[in-house]
Amino acid sequence: MKPGHHLDNHAAMLGQFRWSVPRHFNIAQVCAKRWAMHSDGGQRVAVLQHQLDAAPVPHTYAQLQASADALSHALHHVGVKPGDRVAVVLPQRFETAVAYVALWQMGVVVMPLSQLFGPEALAYRLQDAQAVLALVDAVSEEVVRALQAECPALRHVLNVEGLLHPVSLSAGAAQVDGLDHAQASPAVQPAWPMANTWADDPAVLIYTSGTTGPPKGALIPHRALIGNLTGFVASQNWFGFAPHGQAPVGEHDLPLGSHAVMWSPADWTWTGGLMDALLPSLYFGRPIVAWSGRFSAELAFGLMQQHRVTHTFLFPTALKAMMKAYPHPALQFQLDLQAIMSAGEAVGDAVFNYCQQELGVTVNEMFGQTEVNYIVGNCAMNGETSAGVGWPARPGSMGRAYPGHRVAVIDDDGHECAVGVPGDVALHRFDVHGDPDPIFFLGYWRQPEATAAKYSGDWCRTGDLATRDADGYLWYQGRADDLFKSAGYRIGPSEIENCLVKHPAVANAAVVPKPDAERGNLVKAYVVLAAGFVASDDLVQELQRHVRGLLAPYEYPKEMEFIEALPMTTTGKVQRRVLRLQEAQRAQTVKP
Repeated sequence: MKPGHHLDNHAAMLGQFRWSVPRHFNIAQVCAKRWAMHSDGGQRVAVLQHQLDAAPVPHTYAQLQASADALSHALHHVGVKPGDRVAVVLPQRFETAVAYVALWQMGVVVMPLSQLFGPEALAYRLQDAQAVLALVDAVSEEVVRALQAECPALRHVLNVEGLLHPVSLSAGAAQVDGLDHAQASPAVQPAWPMANTWADDPAVLIYTSGTTGPPKGALIPHRALIGNLTGFVASQNWFGFAPHGQAPVGEHDLPLGSHAVMWSPADWTWTGGLMDALLPSLYFGRPIVAWSGRFSAELAFGLMQQHRVTHTFLFPTALKAMMKAYPHPALQFQLDLQAIMSAGEAVGDAVFNYCQQELGVTVNEMFGQTEVNYIVGNCAMNGETSAGVGWPARPGSMGRAYPGHRVAVIDDDGHECAVGVPGDVALHRFDVHGDPDPIFFLGYWRQPEATAAKYSGDWCRTGDLATRDADGYLWYQGRADDLFKSAGYRIGPSEIENCLVKHPAVANAAVVPKPDAERGNLVKAYVVLAAGFVASDDLVQELQRHVRGLLAPYEYPKEMEFIEALPMTTTGKVQRRVLRLQEAQRAQTVKP
């Protein structure tokens, strides 16, 4: 292969790729209905429910569609209509997929809500969105029902467990919120007529994690699934991906090919789990494993081995835990992994090398956000699929723009930065051909000023800083509000955190500024120790020497604090702002 082949290939992919977005488009149609109507009778598995102490439960596309039809009838019966916002407070389970399909085929806007949210967080979102109904299970029902008095628009709370399995209802429980559960059974309801939604119609109202302020509701249209496909298929080496062709859309079939199973611990109520695991898998007619229990490295490896998982999306935090728990996983597990994508935080070369050397897969780091989902990433193909496709992943790099997306690093005035100059990662409304990019969100719910502030002309700012090298690879510098200065030096926390994690004693780390009268700020590291290690002054000095030996002298942490766990968002991102605030408050307390 001649030098520069992959770089030329990337340019060709961006230049030859064209979007194909129909005027009318509905996520439920392409992710469920067409597979239920397939010539195989809809018998391919859609959702494979993992269970710890029992055999897994497979659910077919035919079952998915029949259950969704029944739920649509039930929701219509209690007054849900197109354009309404309906909350889905459910974990990874078959009923969650059913809920999404049922709502979208009605033309309803889905509002996914994590079960990890406390009452205050749930109430804020339910009130802000004016949700008319919430779909829950036994875990979330009590807390959501308790919020109805605070949420006047919330007329009904329906437990989908009883709804889809009416025979399991106890005596006297057949009527809930005016709904006759027996009449909602998939066995007695006809097909629901698919809503003829426009591609621009809203499909999802999903709230940002609020790492830099109060959560905002990002309104996502049906067409965003199309815009999302190039990033997903490129990073996952997915099925039927034609890098120089159009995004696959429509009623056509895709070859089943070899064995393939998707799994991700990412919650289906967040953009990563919904748009980059559940929906693309269903779009391509593939099975996805569902599991709603607590994540652990042992469970992750065991689950992937049991179900012969081939494609996975794992946050860097999860990969770090797996790396520390099983440095050589091949000694304990037999895996069928073909592709790993990762996002949410910087992967770092320690995790990158672990995936290559111990899992036999080059991890494809990706980048995006709720408003404009994964737009940048790597496309390292494994094995025989590498010929003429993709581009090599560079350790530590976010990757390059995926086909159909025009991405740049811009300055405060909206101008593109020179090579090596840090700036804001931004996405242009139009691709290189001048066609609208379908990945864009419609705007923030009832916040036109915040929507306008997101843009500089036709550039949508992400708020994440990066540099661009001469080949178009982006290198993450951190969130704009995560960077700080110490003694005049600009400090990015991710590089230091990655360096610390390379030490066997460190399971995870977060670096923040500590206010200091002389330097402005000190570099401080919060460290979570790996199993078998004990905090001590000697260990602090050892970790400081470790960082000094690998990075610039001004980057090593002048102070360390050992903690049990880092504060995390429900999407698996480290909440550095919590630690920064803690340091600022401590500084105020000790002032004379």
